[in-house]
Amino acid sequence: MAWRDAKASKVRLLLFMASIILGIAAVVSIQLFSSNLKDNIQNQSKTLMGADFIIDSKQVPTKRAQAIIDSLQPDAHEVNFVSMAAFPKNDGTKLVQVRGLEGDFPFYGELETEPAAVATTYQELGGALVDATLMLQFKVKPGDSIKIGELTLPILGAVKSIPGSSAFSSAVAPVVIIPNRLIEATALLQFGSRKEYQYFYKVSDTVNLSLLQEKIRPKLRKENADLDTHTSTTERIGRRYDNVGKFLNLAAFIALLLGCIGIASSVHIYIKEKLRAIAILKCMGASRLHSFLIFLVQIAGIGIVGGLIGSLIGVGIQELFPYLLKDFLPFTLEITVSAQPIIIGILLGLFMSVLFALLPLLRTLYVSPLDVLRVDEKASQEPLQIRLLVFGAILVFLFLFSLWLLEDARYAAFFVGGTVITFVVLGAVALGFIKTIKRFFPRHWSFTARQSLLNLFRPNNQTVVLVVAIGLGTFLVSTLYFTKDILLAKTEVGQSADNANIIVLDIQPDQRDLVAESLTNRGLPVLNNIPLVTMRMHSINGTLVNEIRQDSTSEVRGWLLNHEFRTTYRDELTPSEKLIEGAWTPELKVDEPVVISISDNLASDAKLSVGDPVLFNVQGVLMETTVGSIRQVDWAQMQLNFTIVFPKGVLEQAPQFNVFSTNVVDEESAAALQRDLVAKFPNVTIIDLRQVYSLVEDILNQVSWVINFMAFFSILTGIIVLIGSVRTSKYQRINESVLLRTLGAKNKQILQITAFEYVFLGLLGSLIGILLALISSLCLALFVFKEPFIPSLIPFVVFLPGITLLVLLIGLSNIQSVLRSSPLEVLRRAG
Repeated sequence: MAWRDAKASKVRLLLFMASIILGIAAVVSIQLFSSNLKDNIQNQSKTLMGADFIIDSKQVPTKRAQAIIDSLQPDAHEVNFVSMAAFPKNDGTKLVQVRGLEGDFPFYGELETEPAAVATTYQELGGALVDATLMLQFKVKPGDSIKIGELTLPILGAVKSIPGSSAFSSAVAPVVIIPNRLIEATALLQFGSRKEYQYFYKVSDTVNLSLLQEKIRPKLRKENADLDTHTSTTERIGRRYDNVGKFLNLAAFIALLLGCIGIASSVHIYIKEKLRAIAILKCMGASRLHSFLIFLVQIAGIGIVGGLIGSLIGVGIQELFPYLLKDFLPFTLEITVSAQPIIIGILLGLFMSVLFALLPLLRTLYVSPLDVLRVDEKASQEPLQIRLLVFGAILVFLFLFSLWLLEDARYAAFFVGGTVITFVVLGAVALGFIKTIKRFFPRHWSFTARQSLLNLFRPNNQTVVLVVAIGLGTFLVSTLYFTKDILLAKTEVGQSADNANIIVLDIQPDQRDLVAESLTNRGLPVLNNIPLVTMRMHSINGTLVNEIRQDSTSEVRGWLLNHEFRTTYRDELTPSEKLIEGAWTPELKVDEPVVISISDNLASDAKLSVGDPVLFNVQGVLMETTVGSIRQVDWAQMQLNFTIVFPKGVLEQAPQFNVFSTNVVDEESAAALQRDLVAKFPNVTIIDLRQVYSLVEDILNQVSWVINFMAFFSILTGIIVLIGSVRTSKYQRINESVLLRTLGAKNKQILQITAFEYVFLGLLGSLIGILLALISSLCLALFVFKEPFIPSLIPFVVFLPGITLLVLLIGLSNIQSVLRSSPLEVLRRAG
């Protein structure tokens, strides 16, 4: 009976199956991708680092640190820093990462170059290896030269890949590899230069890296150095991509949730149509269990088939993710297919179809044989306790599934709670709309308008189901769109004359006037002249930093114990700062106690509050300070922000260097300025914020593409749900339309009645969805991104009419058979 009935209702059941297929495809593709990502990180852990472990220091290692480094006998070492490079061939300049290598690094993976031979001979030949993309950009080739600081070197070849680098890092600062012995000749490692010394080690598999890290790391940290093993590094990389996985899982859950709505709405209508047939079966002697099992087997079978098809589609789709995320991965992702997500997909298809179809299925148990004669749609209603039990089971399923995806009970509870609130609001709005129309029915309207409004609250209406389906789909799409706008707004760089778009770093004291003169000679303003003084914390709240390092119970964050702070002094707050505690001190007189202003994140990590003492080591001189104020800093703004700011009158005589900022009108002027400054002052570093912004925008566009790609599942599933809900109402509207034609209604009137009904539904659902998206996006902007929210008009001018038009077209397609045929023919076919 289940098979026969399914064959007779295959069109409606195919729409029901489509909801399952899309939801399962999203889950399986993402689970396979996440599994592949974790496996690749684990399998390529040594290749990602290129060594078994690394010791690194942000400064020249101390004697004790160097003794530890030498005792472990490094197999290779390097010093790396960011600097400007120039290509004399065409006067091009570019910010690059210079890596001065000595030794046979990498020990795992390959340094891929073109030609391949120079990967092993560049140190002996004394030339440079330059990032392949950078060489194409500046149209240079092997044999041309590159100027780094005071040193000009021949380019021996192109770097195609090196362990640990990604397309993203290469785009920010492309790598240039030179022999370590030539670093001194560049004259770039001056006071205040940002640099890193790294020592690479290769050991046998018998060495216990965890034990080594446990014993050596505390000693190195006392000397402002650190030790990283390939296992700890890959754990960090894995955590870095956890957020990507969580977002994708969330998107998959949304798609699955829409699929569940499709199942519930489709089966609800489908079973309602079968109640008379079930009553006839019971008149013929069928038991409650028989009638229930017929449709349970049918729905379960469709769930299994849909889960299998969705799993197979998901296997194909997950091949796209490595392409979409290639710029964020520091390795080539190899795709393998495991059976587990496929099995989960099939079981998920079974469980979600049965669970979300259970409520209408249970109604078959309460159908009476007398229902053959009854026309009351509420004649067969399951008890309230049964409905509450099923709703509870659905909520438990959603919570457990989201917990499996997100691996965080709090996030899972919040998400399920937010979903329930959204459903409740949409359902309440739909019911309120129905009651409002009933109470204030416009009896003076035309016949067609009144008839279309009657369809919204008459028996067998689909107002609540359609408003929820349309509203939720619109809500998700609009929220994604608004959120994307918030993210892009956080990286906007103003192009007005008051905003800096060029920053010049590492200007030495004797270069300040000359650099300023170079800017003014070109008609460019010096918007900011910021002094920088480097220092480290010596004690916090009276406790020495070394003691804090050894205290395992300390709540002070470890990063600031070894951090070299670059501080500044000024007498006013910047637009990106807001005072939240204490009083701002603009200037101090001689012999006055030194008060400082710290950022809120530093206050939190160092457990500092207003009035607490902090002792700094400023280039070997100890300076006592007190926290005078705490600032909230907007780190997202593309300008120089500081965790520690001194008032004027304290650091003027300390060793320091400067940062200038200016505004350049166009790319040609920016390129000319960079060439001029690099030629005159090789040690300075120039950051073109417009290039950084373009890069960030490109990355965000890729992220947006991923967001939109995943939203596609939700949108498509929502459309399938919409089509399923509206199409299944076709069979309820046919008899009514035929009756209207029999009574003399014209095709034009029937079209108008149907059109008005679905326009009302489309407008209501999509409008409520967009308004809910506005509220949720406002909350995201205020509490997550901490940004002002300026809503886009696109959802109102595109989504609102677009979704309404889609609902209208589907609704009108339902009655085409009525319009093309005679009433008697349609009634025979419907029967």
